[in-house]
Amino acid sequence: MDKKKDVDDIEPGPAPSRPVDRFGFIKTEQSNSPEGILKSRPTHERGREERRIRKWRKMIGTGGSDWKHYVRRNPHVVKRRIRKGIPDCLRGLVWQLISGSRDLLLMNPGVYETLVIYETSTSELEIIRDISRTFPSHIFFQQRHGPGQRSLYNVLKAYSVYDRDVGYVQGMGFIAGLLLLYMSEEDAFWLIVALLKGAVHAPMEGLYQGIKVVFQVGLGLLRFCHDDLVKLPFEELLHSLRYFPDEATDPDTLFPLAFSFKVNSSLEELEKEYRKRLDGPNASSSSSKRLLPLKSKTMSRAVSQVLSISNVGKK
Repeated sequence: MDKKKDVDDIEPGPAPSRPVDRFGFIKTEQSNSPEGILKSRPTHERGREERRIRKWRKMIGTGGSDWKHYVRRNPHVVKRRIRKGIPDCLRGLVWQLISGSRDLLLMNPGVYETLVIYETSTSELEIIRDISRTFPSHIFFQQRHGPGQRSLYNVLKAYSVYDRDVGYVQGMGFIAGLLLLYMSEEDAFWLIVALLKGAVHAPMEGLYQGIKVVFQVGLGLLRFCHDDLVKLPFEELLHSLRYFPDEATDPDTLFPLAFSFKVNSSLEELEKEYRKRLDGPNASSSSSKRLLPLKSKTMSRAVSQVLSISNVGKK
């Protein structure tokens, strides 16, 4: 199986009539990403990306042979480079090394093939129903019963059999689909196992930290585009929040700005207050009760927290 699926090597059937971005997603008319984003990058940016790739290759070694040794010796360097962004051509391999899924694969030869070919899942109909809803604008998954949809089905079915307590849940396809753009079916399967069951890390260890990072990145985007966003009428705001300019998403610009925001424990306290309200003695198990909004006092505190964090970023 190929370790990484290149957009040019995919067999999607008829070629798409609309242009795609460098990741294989069909561009929308509203997208402000320029045609041929790689070609449009200045020479110095391409050179910087090539230097980053060389640093990463030296860090991980051939096939990841030097990874564990380097992480033990230089953990802070690894953390800093990950925050700057893993080069696209190395993401599949690095994700497997970070998660420990490569070790799981090597310790379980033939398991994935057995799950796909010889086992049956009670979730097969649900998986088939959701396949076409997963990344419908990506050329790899567009063709009905094409190679992308078949690979996605195999991975989801295999996991639903491997972990029958969890089985298949809606939304899992987007995780599997993303992984399949960077690695083979078997690699993607064991990476999902590593994430949900644990390998190097405990299952979903650091999830709250991850949420904080996402929050910081969101604030970084808003800070970068602040001057333009505040001038927009409300009707145009949603569109602008969906399509940030390319310079705003450049990792060398975005991440230093994002991590300048200090997110304190107040967010966690707000989450606990919300959960306590939902799970209190009078809480109903009905979905209408579970989805009730926060009280106005709690919402006000949340808004105040966001505003205070945003003000810190302006200083």
